[in-house]
Amino acid sequence: MYPKLGQQSCSGRCSNSSSRGSLQQQQHVRAHQPAQPRRRRVACAAATKTSVSQMSASMKEMRSSMESSENEQLKVLMAGFRGQNLDESDFASANVRMSLVTDLQDAGLTDALPLAYDPEAINRYWDTRPTAVITRITQLMGIAGNFISGLALDVAQGKLKDNEVKRAIQLRDIVTSLGPAYIKLGQALSIRPDILSPAAMNELQKLCDKVPSFDSAVAMQVINDELGAPWYEIYADLTPEPIAAASLGQVYRGRLKTGEEVAVKVQRPGVLETVTVDLYIIRKIGLFLRKFPQLTTDVVALLDEWAARFFDELDYVKEGRNATIFAQQMAADLPQVVVPSTFSELTSRRVLTVSWLDGEKLSQSKADDVGDLVNIGVICYLKQLLDTGFFHADPHPGNLIRTPDGRLAVLDFGLMTQVDDDIKFGMIEAISHLIHRDYEAIVQDFVTLQFIPPGTDLKPILPVLAKVFDQVRGQQSWRCMVHSTQLLPSAGDARSTVPSCCSWVVGWHTDCLSAEQLQLVAGCVVCQGVVV
Repeated sequence: MYPKLGQQSCSGRCSNSSSRGSLQQQQHVRAHQPAQPRRRRVACAAATKTSVSQMSASMKEMRSSMESSENEQLKVLMAGFRGQNLDESDFASANVRMSLVTDLQDAGLTDALPLAYDPEAINRYWDTRPTAVITRITQLMGIAGNFISGLALDVAQGKLKDNEVKRAIQLRDIVTSLGPAYIKLGQALSIRPDILSPAAMNELQKLCDKVPSFDSAVAMQVINDELGAPWYEIYADLTPEPIAAASLGQVYRGRLKTGEEVAVKVQRPGVLETVTVDLYIIRKIGLFLRKFPQLTTDVVALLDEWAARFFDELDYVKEGRNATIFAQQMAADLPQVVVPSTFSELTSRRVLTVSWLDGEKLSQSKADDVGDLVNIGVICYLKQLLDTGFFHADPHPGNLIRTPDGRLAVLDFGLMTQVDDDIKFGMIEAISHLIHRDYEAIVQDFVTLQFIPPGTDLKPILPVLAKVFDQVRGQQSWRCMVHSTQLLPSAGDARSTVPSCCSWVVGWHTDCLSAEQLQLVAGCVVCQGVVV
């Protein structure tokens, strides 16, 4: 039996974000109130109705049911989520090349790109470089033109569904060629069963692991520029070619002069320029779409939220610091979770040096303890979401490793987000209200979770919300995603956004679980004592 998620004192929660001023003071006052609101008491009471053994048995039964399902689409979806659609290759096919923007510094312009996301600074930079922007747009259209025309032909001929997988394969290669920003967007699309079929999702999920590498001579020069010395003066040994590549960089295996084995991640040249010009173009499109009030999704707000997190991934110093914080938070309650140690003196903005961890992808492991490690992973993520609030937002199969000694290694801490107390309680309450079909309360929860802006007239939304949830209850479990776009027109002029801390959770839908399982999960989540 694994340890419970630690109960956190109110003083601990409130002290984490004291800089937020009056809002945090209000949260502190609410947390110290002697009696919980009625809705929270109802949810907490659910936790007492079932035992730990019942919860474990229920989860095993649900997993067995999904694995033995005769639904082919469900089988494909589950295989994709586990990474079983990936082969042993760590790179994209040889004919796929990533097109990056480089050498754009004009002699007469001295301004620099911001290292933290600043849309105004990015606008100023690229507004003075129209030739470079036009060149990038031409590059994008040249790469994607054939795909767009083929997609239009599928629509005209009514073959969109028949050619979905074919187009997904083409899209994967195109997105890879377009560069980091589009690869990240493709990865986000790969976990959207409400948009794509499982087979098409599986193709896009390969974006998590199969990206072209770049010239190692260039990578060694980056190490020299960032760390101030040639690689052979810093490391005793370094593999001549990368062992893996991702959208932002590639990884080498090496050894320090003191004997420790390390992984060295080196950022691609031209990433900052490419990412910012792509964000500049997409944001211009989003600002244009704001002229159409019938489009209720605020593309600019969503892009700004996503881009701020994306910029964090470009700073390897921050990534190393995130890993250290995460390891400290997990150490006491979850010793089964291991995180690579960061060598801060050998880390810079574009070079990251961490301890080497042997292991295999959890999704591809055949070991007997994989089920136990999956349960540990569930507890680990619930602890992040509802206890520490420091959330690892990139849990794809390549980042979850089974070590030879049977522990769960979590990798890649570039994409992290902070979940505040209002969001924590909002998610807990939403689960409870969904269990009891209290749709009126769920609408209020959507405001708390920042899906709906404060002050929006909620009366028109309520009947639509009830209809959507009642309809979804009858759908197949593989497509258990809330079709939130059906709700948005009811919000009138309000434009909706999805906060980053909710984007990972919104893909879970209650129809995947029985009513009893839902009640059990909600109750245990509320009490922060989940045991699997």
